[in-house]
Amino acid sequence: MPRPPAPSARKPHPDAAPAITPIAFIRAIALAYERRGLSPSNALAQAQIAPSSLLDPAARITALQMERISSAAMQELDDEALGWFSRRLPWGSYGMLARASLSAPNLGVALKRWCRHHGLIASDITLTLTTAGDTATLTITEHGDLGALREFCLVSMLRNILGVACWLIDSRILLQGAQLPFAAPPYRDIYDVLFSGPTTFDAESACIRFDARYLALPLRRDERALQQMLQRALPLTVLPYRRDRLLVQRVRQALVAHPAQTHNADALAALLHVSPRTLHRQLKEEGASLQALKDEVRRDRALDLLLRTNRPIKQVAEAAGFQNEKSFMRAFRGWTGQSPAEFRLGNHPPA
Repeated sequence: MPRPPAPSARKPHPDAAPAITPIAFIRAIALAYERRGLSPSNALAQAQIAPSSLLDPAARITALQMERISSAAMQELDDEALGWFSRRLPWGSYGMLARASLSAPNLGVALKRWCRHHGLIASDITLTLTTAGDTATLTITEHGDLGALREFCLVSMLRNILGVACWLIDSRILLQGAQLPFAAPPYRDIYDVLFSGPTTFDAESACIRFDARYLALPLRRDERALQQMLQRALPLTVLPYRRDRLLVQRVRQALVAHPAQTHNADALAALLHVSPRTLHRQLKEEGASLQALKDEVRRDRALDLLLRTNRPIKQVAEAAGFQNEKSFMRAFRGWTGQSPAEFRLGNHPPA
């Protein structure tokens, strides 16, 4: 099922990716072999990783190499957890968790099932999904000392469950941030690739945070899709989903909640933790545009103020985000075929 983390490539095939996955993750796999009294030589050979590179802390590998060594190690060790826990998770364990979540009506139910069922197969950690306001948080609670494999385990678990969540709803999930309970490693640059949004270290526990509205999205996968995914599961943790099925809602919310910080695409993109180019591209893929969403939010704001208040037209224009009354009048007539005064009079006839 989900494999340990490897950063995403822009191209669909991981063999085209640059070598940026730190060798520390491979050394963790080698340690899992050592603890079982086995040699990782076969897995290293399958991934075309020179054993001498394990001695170079600055060495890096590609996503394809990570996929190959992970797959080989999980099967040779018969442990999809690669030695993280006090008991092995036999080959197929994570596939079982995915199948148990597949019939859920939405992502929130699916993730809660995943967290609950994971506790049945591995007692060393607990996965918890919580919501507070508009933010959902997936947290890992440790119940014992994970030792030298701690970083590899926690990062892998967060990446895996995020990858499963994205796969289930066929959508990119942009993170608001990630927290990790250990010091920043020398290769901390990789964390900017592994997790969107800011990553903080030396936190109390490992967690990722994202917009809670993703939890209401319906699942878009079936048993056939699951069978296909299980044949090669690692790419689901590195697949750069181009579509964010919640982006239009997130943009609209930001425009309403932060009118002073969303006057232009650069400011809005920074607020949403994406690049302006990505913002425009993904909106286009969703059949929307930033200008159209701005107009929609301004229109709704203006209509609401005209209907509910007696504010002067100039104040309504300013509150709706227009630079001047003249541009507001022109836009309003385009929306309704009436002037603001005509609209207000028609909806508030004199007593």
